[in-house]
Order: sequence, then C-alpha cells, then structure tokens
Amino acid sequence: MGKMLSKIFGNKEMRILMLGLDAAGKTTILYKLKLGQSVTTIPTVGFNVETVTYKNVKFNVWDVGGQDKIRPLWRHYYTGTQGLIFVVDCADRDRIDEARQELHRIINDREMRDAIILIFANKQDLPDAMKPHEIQEKLGLTRIRDRNWGLWGTHLYFRPMLNPHSVFSVITQLHIQRMRKVQKDKKQMKKKNKHCLAQPHITFIGRSCRCNM
Repeated sequence: MGKMLSKIFGNKEMRILMLGLDAAGKTTILYKLKLGQSVTTIPTVGFNVETVTYKNVKFNVWDVGGQDKIRPLWRHYYTGTQGLIFVVDCADRDRIDEARQELHRIINDREMRDAIILIFANKQDLPDAMKPHEIQEKLGLTRIRDRNWGLWGTHLYFRPMLNPHSVFSVITQLHIQRMRKVQKDKKQMKKKNKHCLAQPHITFIGRSCRCNM
C-alpha cells in the first residue's frame, strides 16, 4: 500500500479543500481529524489550515469560512486542490438547496474539475436530520458524472467516533480510482490516435475522392 501511494501521490502530499455553508461543522471536523478530539470553535472568518499525515502522505486540509459574504473568495483556494470535502448540516433543511447550489458551483469550476469529492453528511444525531440517502438526493449527487465522489455520515457529538484514518483512507481510495481512470483514458486516447494515424486520409472533391497514402 505504501509503495502504491508513493507512486500515485508522487511528492506524498495532497491538498484538500473543506467547504460548506456557515455552521455546517467544518472547523469542528478539521480539528477532530487533526487532534482526534472535539474542540470548541468559533465561526471561521478567514481560513484554518492543518496538516494530517496518513500512511506517509501529508494531507494539507484548508478549512475556509462559509458565510455568504466569504463564499465569493472560495475560488481563490481552488488552484492545486486535489480533493474537496463538502460539509452539510443535515438538520438544516431550510438551506439544503443553497448547499446544493454552492456544491455544484464549486465542482463545475474549471480549477476543480479534477478534484475528488467527499460529502460529509454532518449532524446525523440531531432531531429530524436528513439521512445520507436523502442528502444524496437533495444534493443531486447521482447527477455528477465522470467524477469520483463519496458520502460520509457524521454526528455532531461524534458518536460513533469519527475515525481520521478511515476518512483519509476513503480519500486515498477515491484519489487512486481517479488516477487509474485518468491513466485508462490516456491509454485509450493513445490507442485511438494511433489507429487514426494508421488510416489513409481521404479528401472528397466534388463527386470524386482522392486517397493520400
């Protein structure tokens, strides 16, 4: 596994961008992944960044504030991002459509088209919280084509506990799947180009045609 990660990740670093609406629980999740325990947080006005190491790979996780006035600044963090963690408050039914719009705006940006996607369906333990399958439908995840994505249900009080190793294992697997698809597409394109070059070029002139060998 270690050799595979070294081959896939190259420099053994991965940039992860954690986004979502305000009060979704992004910062709490970030420090749970970093420290393995819950901490008291305040609304993020700018950003928090922490590095978490898993199987010799350094995951640089950027947590950016989700207030509506800050969201236009999200795009400045897109460059070089390899993975997106999008956090959703499952108890906030009034803003689930807003979350969907923001998610699709992010993943449709040119800078984010190669990033793998992990949705955190957070606060599953709150009353009337939407279940993961409902979140999948509300966010339109099944309409996401040609992208590697996953859905992870989490609890506000982390019962059961949020296992950092499990989270980064999922991210790693999604990234490996994406890289394998990229390599497969490249091989198919190379084979297609080779086949095209082997074919004679035919130019049509009026009702006759000329074949250039």
